[in-house]
Amino acid sequence: MAKKLKIESLPDLKEAARRNLKEATVFSKEDIVIPSRLKMLAQGKKYFVRTYGCQANVVDSENIEGILLEIGYTKVDDPLDADIVILNTCAVRENAEDKVFGEVGALKRLKNENPDALIAISGCMTQEPHIVEMIKKKYPQVDICFGTHNINRLPQLILRSIEQHIRIIEVFSKEGEVIEHIPTHREDRIKAFVNIMYGCNKFCTYCIVPYTRGKERSRKMEDILDECKKLVEEGYMEITLLGQNVNAYGQDLNLGYDFADLLEEVAKLGIPRLRFTTSHPWNFTDDMFKAIAKYPNIMPYIHLPLQSGSDEILRKMGRRYTQAEYLDLVRRLREIIPNVALSTDIIVGFPNESDEDFEETLKVVRQANYDSAFTFIYSPREGTPAAKMEDKISMDTKHERFNRLIKELTPSFEANAQKYVGKIVPVLVEGASKKDEGMLTGYSDTNKLINFKGDPKHVGKIVNVKITESHTFSLLGEEVDE
Repeated sequence: MAKKLKIESLPDLKEAARRNLKEATVFSKEDIVIPSRLKMLAQGKKYFVRTYGCQANVVDSENIEGILLEIGYTKVDDPLDADIVILNTCAVRENAEDKVFGEVGALKRLKNENPDALIAISGCMTQEPHIVEMIKKKYPQVDICFGTHNINRLPQLILRSIEQHIRIIEVFSKEGEVIEHIPTHREDRIKAFVNIMYGCNKFCTYCIVPYTRGKERSRKMEDILDECKKLVEEGYMEITLLGQNVNAYGQDLNLGYDFADLLEEVAKLGIPRLRFTTSHPWNFTDDMFKAIAKYPNIMPYIHLPLQSGSDEILRKMGRRYTQAEYLDLVRRLREIIPNVALSTDIIVGFPNESDEDFEETLKVVRQANYDSAFTFIYSPREGTPAAKMEDKISMDTKHERFNRLIKELTPSFEANAQKYVGKIVPVLVEGASKKDEGMLTGYSDTNKLINFKGDPKHVGKIVNVKITESHTFSLLGEEVDE
């Protein structure tokens, strides 16, 4: 018999766009309570979590797994072996949606083999009304649908779905709050992500994130430092501070500290490597750059999204800076941190991008000298202002420009990689190379992927590697004692 659908709350983009910046963020530090009845039902049961998208989703999945382990589930590597499967989704690009729904379709087999198994969808996709409508109408095998704001309610949702034999949708659309003390299960024992803030207030016209993640809200510095201190004590080698707009940290708290202050305080804890992502050019200050230059354990690598080099397109995107301001930021950055490596995001084919607009992007590429870049052909996201813009640019033109962009970027990638040949660089060893198990792999301080001959006993340590060969996206080397 088909399960009855119970709708507790549905996503609403207008409500999600609401911002009351004068209203103080609500901080919750209550421990999650796991119903004893659910613990009993979970005995001997197994879970599988699939993560799509960015590092913020990785942290959400770590929280989801932490909750599932607290309930009493054990982890399996095959979704068809699980009693509950959770797909934690991304809404940034359309192909991510296609992958999720493809997997949901394939999970019909799980239901056939184990009718009592639960399938849940969470994450940014579920914050979009049209996605939830599709789940309601086309995917009856989905038992639970929850969003980015109510991960802490997962135990109650699971228990209700099991006991009441219902499909349940509970997706909150609100400005957001900060919930501490959610259980966390980190698979990686070397590198850790730490959220320092949530949400975004920028509302770039192409981006769905401000609607799916809520308003900018920073965690208190003492809570962040407590988490980072514990990671240092547990032997982690690298922490990456996370936020949708990480360098806006602290602005909403009005407590007299900002991102530069936080960087310094975390660096003082003694973590061997400290990184952060993602930053917005509009919120950078020289104090932030100086903090990076001052502390050797803050890695000299910055991701600085450009998106477009055209002032007109930047205005239509709502990016809040001009080409000249961006290039001045790059100049100041390289003056203060001479050894910095720089990566970026670039969107090709934004609605009605002209040939002249695209040439302006190439102009910035030639001057910025990027080490790497994430490049995309514009993909409209339903509910964003850009999705309503008339676009007369053909896909053929967009693909042609995309290929030209890659061609323009590649020489700087190759030249910057070539500079490492013959040098000895510190590498955090992460394990065996995926392409050659006889080689080790890890990243330099400037975030260069390095495959090298070395001692497998050094996994989890920082070793010196002499670079012997460069490729566009990776380097080859061998471990040395120097």
